Amino acid sequence: MLKKKIKIEKVYYSIGEVADLFEVNASLIRFWEKEFDILKPMKNKKGNRLFTQKDLDNLRIIYHLVKERGFTLQGAKDKLRDNKEDIVNNVEAIDSLNRIKGFLLEIKEQM
Repeated sequence: MLKKKIKIEKVYYSIGEVADLFEVNASLIRFWEKEFDILKPMKNKKGNRLFTQKDLDNLRIIYHLVKERGFTLQGAKDKLRDNKEDIVNNVEAIDSLNRIKGFLLEIKEQM
């Protein structure tokens, strides 16, 4: 599960910020960028990666497949190629259920 909720706060996120959001090393983000076609962060003049909200959404899908569901990289690539829409819907449903669970736990604590 992610450490923080991904909120649309900024237009661009640094690789360090992205790594913190997903609780992984920046090197893993760079590795996934090479492995998955759907990750295409912009680079500034210095060569620093700048991730948009779309990149974060795609990383969330990759994170879900690889870290939460245990897919191999090739398995995740195949799943994305064959069935990206279903995966997106699944990830959104899981995120929604986790928000509801958090809300219900807060209510339980207040009782």
